[in-house]
Amino acid sequence: MEINYVLDTLFALFAMTLIIFMVPGFAMLEAGLVRTKNVTAVLTVNIMVYAVASIAFLLVGYSLAFGNWENEGMSIYAAFLFQMAFVGKTVNIMSGGVSERTRIIPLSFFTVIMAALIYPLVVNITWGANMLSGTLFDISSMHDLAGCTVIHSTGAWALLAAILIIGPRRGRYTKDGKIRVIPASNIPLVVLGALLLWIGWFGFNGGSVGSISSKENADLVALTIMNTNTGGLAGAIIVGLIMYVQYKRFDITMILNGALGGLVSVTAGADLFDIYTPIYVGAIGGAIVVFGVSLFDRLRLDDPVGALSVHLLNGIWGTIAVALFADVSLWAQLKGVLVVGLFAFTSSLTVMYIINKITPFRAADDEQLQGLDIDECGLEAYPEFKRSI
Repeated sequence: MEINYVLDTLFALFAMTLIIFMVPGFAMLEAGLVRTKNVTAVLTVNIMVYAVASIAFLLVGYSLAFGNWENEGMSIYAAFLFQMAFVGKTVNIMSGGVSERTRIIPLSFFTVIMAALIYPLVVNITWGANMLSGTLFDISSMHDLAGCTVIHSTGAWALLAAILIIGPRRGRYTKDGKIRVIPASNIPLVVLGALLLWIGWFGFNGGSVGSISSKENADLVALTIMNTNTGGLAGAIIVGLIMYVQYKRFDITMILNGALGGLVSVTAGADLFDIYTPIYVGAIGGAIVVFGVSLFDRLRLDDPVGALSVHLLNGIWGTIAVALFADVSLWAQLKGVLVVGLFAFTSSLTVMYIINKITPFRAADDEQLQGLDIDECGLEAYPEFKRSI
């Protein structure tokens, strides 16, 4: 019916708009977590990722992912815009984790490859045309509503590859093995960014239901958004409790990352869970963030925003949780995690290695000391402040 077509088109456009709120969400979160001398560079990266990734997906990626531009249920333009809103998030996850030591030009080159080839191929074998249908590596039976594995893990596997190639920030780890704490520069921006991401997640997960034009679908969209919110609440609460028990202090940056971890962890199965299950899933997701941050620091994998803990570990956990709390095959979920992880990591590592040989990702130590705002952008975010060393 025409009215259903119109309603679902409007729904996709509204969900897309919510997801685009995650662009300033990532930008503000990362700008608050890095030092003042690198804020403009981080903001520039986020804008360039959105622009470059979206154009690459328009020109190449969408057709590679889905095989054609046909959609009977809604306007094809709305369907494209909804999928386009997702693509930059894979690179946002990666770019935030290599902040304060990565140059913009090679990162833009990688963004083109991620948005035109790597991410669309992951979508192809999961949500899309499925070039692996009938083969040993067919993972189309994995249930991943809005991208625990397809988006969050894919971006985080790319981040892991990037950290291995680029290395840690200057001075992050001392020669005697100690970890130098580099505090966030602007806590209000961190809070604003995390809450924008939280709001964007309602479009991220709710929009992935695909339709709202019937009573059953409207109920399912509402349940999905409710479960999404519950996962974030549970993640924030459990991390707040852990921080207080361990340190007798409430670390707002960790609490917010706990919320984001909870949101990631319910992204695969928010449409299948009852209203109580996201409490367990999100709480475990928050606890995983606390464990992951310390684990990756011990492994000397420098991740200023905690993206590996939030997106990689919880992308894996959230995908597996679907099988533990819903009627879904555990093997199908594990197989999806393994196939996507192997492809996303090896392809990202290969592409970054080649780009790094042509134009190095890592800024020189003296550039890091001065701050990337000056060398990369020629414009400081806070020119009246004395830059930290």
